[in-house]
Amino acid sequence: MRAEVLLPLLLVGSAYAIGWVRLSRRAPLLVRRWRLALAFAGLTSVGLALLSPLDQLAHLLFSAHMVQHMLLMMVAPPLLLLADPLPMVLWGLPRSLRVRVGLLLASGRPLRRTWRALTWMPLAWLISAVTLWVWHWPRAYEAALRDGLLHDLEHLAFFWAGILFWWPIVSPAPRLHGYVRHGLRIVYVVLAEGQHALLGLLLSMSPEVLYASYVTAAPRLWDLSPLDDQAWGGIIMWATGGVVGLATVMVLLFLLFARETETPLLVRTAETLGPR
Repeated sequence: MRAEVLLPLLLVGSAYAIGWVRLSRRAPLLVRRWRLALAFAGLTSVGLALLSPLDQLAHLLFSAHMVQHMLLMMVAPPLLLLADPLPMVLWGLPRSLRVRVGLLLASGRPLRRTWRALTWMPLAWLISAVTLWVWHWPRAYEAALRDGLLHDLEHLAFFWAGILFWWPIVSPAPRLHGYVRHGLRIVYVVLAEGQHALLGLLLSMSPEVLYASYVTAAPRLWDLSPLDDQAWGGIIMWATGGVVGLATVMVLLFLLFARETETPLLVRTAETLGPR
């Protein structure tokens, strides 16, 4: 068991649970149980990627490695952000520490300004795309497989790139960019999933094995050839991105149409109640 992964997960999970209980007592109507469920689903996704047998299997099968990457980039980040983690985690900390962390995140502070810049839609999209393509460049990928520290850095890069990417879509606390139109969020998601699909297609359609480390490992498992394994990895990438992206777009479309139908009602109400 990897303590450097398990300990942060336990600490964050404990802080979130304590904060959720404290806030639910203060404002029960504002603290929803489904957020608690999403938080632990997100943490479980990280644990599944890095603490389960999947982590060892990823060294033997490219397709397993793609499952790991998708969990870290496309599954865990949106679940965690939908849980609105910052208020819960802050309220789970001791009061003195909560005050200090709150001051670091106060408006105008360097940390808040930096995070606001990193979660600006164009930059967040670019960081996510560059992270995805660079770490799947064969030389970088092979280097990460050979070096444990570099491999951990790769996983951190995928996870935090995922957090940055999903932040403008979910817009958890603190609200850094104001209201972002749902139509703009839809374009943002579609463009991102397009480049996910492109990389997945290139991997699955490649006539040769791109990652030499799997040449000797893959055939020993389920009689799967390295090229077939690579093809399945590409399929997993574009399929996961497609399913998550489609679900996100459908939710955003629902919110967009709901907002458009509410606006005329508000206008009519204002006209009715206004001076004659």
